[in-house]
Amino acid sequence: MELRKTALEVLAETSRTFYIPISRLPAGLKEAVAAAYLCMRAIDEIEDHPDLDNVLKAKLLHAISLSFQAATDAIDEHSLETLLITHTTLLPEVTTRIGEWAAFAPITIAPRIWEATAAMADRMAYWAENNWAIQTEADLDRYTFCVAGTVGLLLSDLWAWYDGTQTNRAQAVGFGRGLQAVNILRNQGDDLVRDVSFFPEGWTQEDMQAYARRNLVLADAYTEALPLGPALDFCRLPLAFAHATLDALAQGEAKLSRTKVLALVQQLTGSGT
Repeated sequence: MELRKTALEVLAETSRTFYIPISRLPAGLKEAVAAAYLCMRAIDEIEDHPDLDNVLKAKLLHAISLSFQAATDAIDEHSLETLLITHTTLLPEVTTRIGEWAAFAPITIAPRIWEATAAMADRMAYWAENNWAIQTEADLDRYTFCVAGTVGLLLSDLWAWYDGTQTNRAQAVGFGRGLQAVNILRNQGDDLVRDVSFFPEGWTQEDMQAYARRNLVLADAYTEALPLGPALDFCRLPLAFAHATLDALAQGEAKLSRTKVLALVQQLTGSGT
C-alpha cells in the first residue's frame, strides 16, 4: 500500500499529463501502466540529463538493461539503487528508485514491462553513444520507435492483458510516434542547449509538424477503434493534448496554455483537475 502511494505521488510530480489518465484507471491496470510509465521515465531522465556525459549515460542505461534482463520473479532493487547512486548523485528520485517501480507492476504482466524497459534502455544507450545523430527521416523513425513506438506496443499488450482488448499494432506505433514528435517540437530549444537535435538534416519546423500530423492520423485511428473502457479513457487525453499542443506550436505559441489544458481535462473527464 505504501509503495502504491509513493508511486502515484512520484508520478504526479513527474507528469501531470499522464498522472490524470493513469490515476483514473481501474485497479490492476492502474498499477501496470503506472509501473511502466515510471520505469520508462526513469531511463528517460538519464538520456536527457544535461550534466551527464554520453559515455556515462550509455554505461548506466546498459547496466539497467542488464539488471532487468536478469530478473526472474523480481528485480534486484538494492543493486540497481546502489549502481545509480554510486555513479551519480545528480539523478532524480524517479530514476534512483526504478527498482521499486519495477516491483510495483502486477506480477502476471511485470515481465513484459521489464522486457520493454530493458530493450528501451539498450536502444537509448545506442543513441547516446552516437550523440543522437539523426540525419534522415529513417533515423527519426528509428529513434521515435525506440522511445515511443514501443510504448504504444506495450500499451496494446497491457490492454489485452487486462480485459482482452485487441488493437492495430501499426497504429499503436503511430500513437507513440505522434506523441513523441510533438514532444520533439515542444522541446527543441532545450535540446539545442545541450547540443542535440532530433530534426533530420535540412528539416524545418514545418517538416517536423507534418511528420507529427502523419503519425497522429494513425494515433487517431488507434484510439477511435478502441471499445468503451479504460484503454479508450486513457488514450483520449494525451492524444488531445498532442493535437492541441501541435496546433499551438503551429500558431507560434511556446506551449499549450494552462487554460487550454484545464479545458481539455474538463471536456474529456468531467473534472477540472
